[in-house]
Amino acid sequence: MAETALAWIVKVLNDRMCPFAVCGGLAARFYGVDRPLNDIDIFVPAACFQAVVDAGAQYISKPAQHYCEAAEGWDLEYVQFLYAGTKIEVGNARQVNIYERALARWRPLVVDFDSTVSGVILGSRVSVMPKADLMRYKTQLGRDVDLQDVSVLTQ
Repeated sequence: MAETALAWIVKVLNDRMCPFAVCGGLAARFYGVDRPLNDIDIFVPAACFQAVVDAGAQYISKPAQHYCEAAEGWDLEYVQFLYAGTKIEVGNARQVNIYERALARWRPLVVDFDSTVSGVILGSRVSVMPKADLMRYKTQLGRDVDLQDVSVLTQ
């Protein structure tokens, strides 16, 4: 259940006083997109990353390391947890690059934790990437699901 998984990771982050920014499909849902979630995507500052990895060690389904996944458009360090049947991907916000499909090039993604939007989704209080930032990176990624989200978000 995504609600249970989100509550767990938010508690992990809050217990460590770690700023975070929800992005991806959950952020799109926060802003009004109605589609099933594939996973929960969250960025944290580099200073918090290892503490989060350590706190969730028993739930790691993909180890914390650098991944360059060109098909998905990501080049970053992240860990994947599997909690209550839901994948949670926590990315280290330092040196993140995304692949801009339209221009066929990698671009840096800067996550600004000071500009996140606070609110409640799936029963948890979260900090979410600003809508404009979310739309910009989803447009750059250019995957079908991202372009569908942007289409809904611009209405």
